[in-house]
Amino acid sequence: MLCGAAVFSAIELPTEREAKERWEERLENFTRRHNLSRAELRHFLREYEEASVAGIRVDDIRPRWDFTGAFYFVGTVVSTIGFGMTTPATIGGKIFLIFYGLIGCAGTILFFNLFLERLITVIAYVMKSCHERQLRRKGVLPHNGRRGSGTSEVDSLAGWKPSVYYVMLILCVASLIISCCASAMYTPIEGWSYFDSLYFCFVAFSTIGFGDLVSSQNIRYESQGLYRFGNFVFILMGVCCIYSLFNVISIVIKQSINWILKKFACKCCHRCQRRLFRSRRNVVMPGNVRSRRNISIETDAVNESDTDGRRLSGEMISMKDFLASNKVSLAIMQKQLSETANGYPRQMSSNSKQNGFSGGVGALAIMNNRLAETSVDR
Repeated sequence: MLCGAAVFSAIELPTEREAKERWEERLENFTRRHNLSRAELRHFLREYEEASVAGIRVDDIRPRWDFTGAFYFVGTVVSTIGFGMTTPATIGGKIFLIFYGLIGCAGTILFFNLFLERLITVIAYVMKSCHERQLRRKGVLPHNGRRGSGTSEVDSLAGWKPSVYYVMLILCVASLIISCCASAMYTPIEGWSYFDSLYFCFVAFSTIGFGDLVSSQNIRYESQGLYRFGNFVFILMGVCCIYSLFNVISIVIKQSINWILKKFACKCCHRCQRRLFRSRRNVVMPGNVRSRRNISIETDAVNESDTDGRRLSGEMISMKDFLASNKVSLAIMQKQLSETANGYPRQMSSNSKQNGFSGGVGALAIMNNRLAETSVDR
């Protein structure tokens, strides 16, 4: 953030100062030419800024709150784009937006995660089909060797997990194709340059949504219905691809950080770990206790002994120490026995390793469970 702020400040600040100087000069010339008070003119412009929030513009634009305009606004809300060109002006609309945004944004994020999961499943299916086709050509696999049920087909795809880099490449290509096609549509219809159209595609598809360029806002277009439908499809597919690409890149960043931490792990950390492991004794037979306790199974009474505080090598651990030390393990064992008895044992994935993102929800959990590479081992 500090680097980004420094770069954008160096690039954009001179242009902002020049624009402000030009505007002050035009404002001064306008007040002299029309003999107006500068304070009155500023008050009028401030009122116009407030009216623009409600949808008032100098150019003729389509109605903001007819059904099509409201549908476009709802799409920017649930997709978290938030252009800002249309905002609710009434108290009722603002209150409804809060509750609607909670449900709508959550549902849309779920849709994006399911899109990513299905994409990975399709890639795994294509990889498996290509491999089976090669085996059939070599005569290793019979031509009718296909599984019938849908469940067995899904289970057969478990071993065909695509690489995270392969998925990232596919998403990059798909995002680039969608952005280029959408820009080719926006350039002649909206009157933008091709670079501005690409800029709008990234800002909209990444759900940044500055609002400086917004599509489908004029009253009339050539082939208006077809254009608005195409605009909706491009934004939907673009947001899905860019959102999935961001999640894949986050996995790659996590892998890179893990690799860097492994490379720069100092010897002091290894020494500390050795000392920590040496200080830990067997849970079943702890090596250093202050007092020896014997618990009667019939009465559960605790009897303190007057020994020197060390256990003999052949002495059994007390039941209380055993339960206190293995509370978590016993709970997990009890849960597994219960699930097995009820007929639905929990299936542990081979990828559920001890990492920070292996257990969780959302796209990171989907990627870690579906992709082959969730950590860098070099």
